Amino acid sequence: MPDFYKKKVFRYPIYALLIVTGILLGIILYYHYLIGIAGFLLLGLILYFLYRADTLLNEEMENYISTLSYRLKKVGEEALMEMPIGIMLFNDEYTIEWTNPFLSSCFNEDTLVGRSLYSVADSLIPLIKQEVDTEIITLYDQKFKVIIKRKERLLYFFDVTEQTEIEKLYEDERTVLGVIFLDNYDEVTQGMDDQRKSTINSQVTSILNNWANENGVYLKRTSSERFTAVLNEHILIQLEKGKFTILDDVREQTSKDSIPLTLSIGIGSGVPSLPELGALAQSSLDLALGRGGDQVAIKQVNGKVKFFGGKTNPMEKRTRVRARVISHALKELIIDSDQVIIMGHKYPDMDSVGAAIGILKIAQMNQKEAYIVLNTNEIDSGIYRLLDEIKNHPELWAHFINPEQALEMSTNDTLLVVVDTHKPSLVIEEKLLYKIDHVVVIDHHRRGEEFIEAPLLVYMEPYASSTAELVTELLEYQPKKMKMNMLEATILLAGIIVDTKSFTLRTGSRTFDAASYLRAQGADTVLVQKFLKENIDHFKKRTELISSSYLHRDGIVIAKGRDEFIYDQVLIAQAADTMLTMSDVVASFVIAKRNDQLVGVSARSFGDINVQVIMEKLGGGGHLTNAATQLQQLSIQEVEQKLKEAIDEYLEGGNKS
Repeated sequence: MPDFYKKKVFRYPIYALLIVTGILLGIILYYHYLIGIAGFLLLGLILYFLYRADTLLNEEMENYISTLSYRLKKVGEEALMEMPIGIMLFNDEYTIEWTNPFLSSCFNEDTLVGRSLYSVADSLIPLIKQEVDTEIITLYDQKFKVIIKRKERLLYFFDVTEQTEIEKLYEDERTVLGVIFLDNYDEVTQGMDDQRKSTINSQVTSILNNWANENGVYLKRTSSERFTAVLNEHILIQLEKGKFTILDDVREQTSKDSIPLTLSIGIGSGVPSLPELGALAQSSLDLALGRGGDQVAIKQVNGKVKFFGGKTNPMEKRTRVRARVISHALKELIIDSDQVIIMGHKYPDMDSVGAAIGILKIAQMNQKEAYIVLNTNEIDSGIYRLLDEIKNHPELWAHFINPEQALEMSTNDTLLVVVDTHKPSLVIEEKLLYKIDHVVVIDHHRRGEEFIEAPLLVYMEPYASSTAELVTELLEYQPKKMKMNMLEATILLAGIIVDTKSFTLRTGSRTFDAASYLRAQGADTVLVQKFLKENIDHFKKRTELISSSYLHRDGIVIAKGRDEFIYDQVLIAQAADTMLTMSDVVASFVIAKRNDQLVGVSARSFGDINVQVIMEKLGGGGHLTNAATQLQQLSIQEVEQKLKEAIDEYLEGGNKS
């Protein structure tokens, strides 16, 4: 505080003291005349000196205020004109009315007055219109934090180039962990002598070490089929840009020796904690393996997952041991429950219904009551004939219930078995997933990002032809107290036949083993053909759909339905299957509006093109050769455009995801 402020504060008590002194002198004057006069003369002298001091104090204060005002004005001018903060005023037409010199220098201009924001920095216009208060933008290779004052039509620019570079450096240097797994190492090396195994190990290790050295990755082999990789975010970004060519390198170089090894890589990133990174990496690897292997999965802490690769058709790697272990575990879960509720996906197909009936039979073999959830309002035409036949067998039809009944019947000890899907959004009644704690998932689709939370048992085999095939194998290891009847075996066989297109696609030796078992249980192939028949109107509608097809790229055919028509999902899939049989067609896509008002896309290929990856770009999924998606609030034309973009992106990316 300045001295004159202190003086001014303390003079008021002095004035009060003088007034009191004057009163006392007046009293003295009354009693002692001479002393009173002397006292008043002295008081007058004091008042004179006080007056002089007060005058000087006021002059000092005026000088100080004058100097301070000048200094403040000077500082304001310098801050406005010389500080490294850009200031811009604009009018309602986005014409620049004034800027300070710093901002003009940032734009390499002598003056910006009179210029339009559209020509100077058009990226600012959307920010102003969107009512964004602050945003970081790039202007002339510099980063600016812009603060927008709309009422004043004023913009402040803070140069944060150095700050963003430091942040980017920090992001680039963050640790990333990866787990590399040789998918089929055990199968390939089974029965080999030690020398041959050593040669394969050396070859794979050499390929991976060269890749690691070229990209700055630390690589450590932790077992015969597993490696650990340490890298950073910058290296990961470069690997993503290159689409992880190491997958192709290992597959191609090992194939030259007739030993087609494939890799799966799980990567964890986005968190500073090493234990969390390790958990994310392992979770990503599980996801990659669950989708069939030969691919990279990158999982971040926010749950987002990126996939690369997945070009090859999954090889059959299931073992009888695993099927027996799963069958035994399922048996124990059924025995520990009070009842079993079985649920497939919306608009169930033959595979979904067949698998559900197979699980029903497993429950009955273990003396447990079981029910299949079915929404009769969401049934494709291809299932009606099957249901009509089931209704002729009251002992089987009595086990079908609607979603409301299932919710009412479920208890704390109920076991829910989900078949032919693993996505909560696709099940017939999603509320059951939240009401029932004990859930089992049995599916043959490649695992996607969306997955049922915390199931007790998961049996996902993307190498299987169908869920009906998986369930048939589980049936073989159940107690033989109760035999399957003809209709049950026939429906399971129908599920396999539909999903394999009569044993022509995704068919392995285990598929024929399952079909043989069902045939031995009394499955009627003639009845299967009856289920699969279609009426004339259905055939005409499918033909009309195919007639709209056109060639988008070499070997890739797209067909689309009319906006005013509704098509069964089965019909859409059948149209895609039919187009695939045409000459020179390697992949087919059919777009049409479904019964649920969604726009469905069915995709098929012979394996040269991974339609699963293309469908995943549109929010769907499936298999390498058989995939689909459903989109809402979009027209057929909009979906068609998105599909073309996804196909082009896939092809231009070198047939990788």
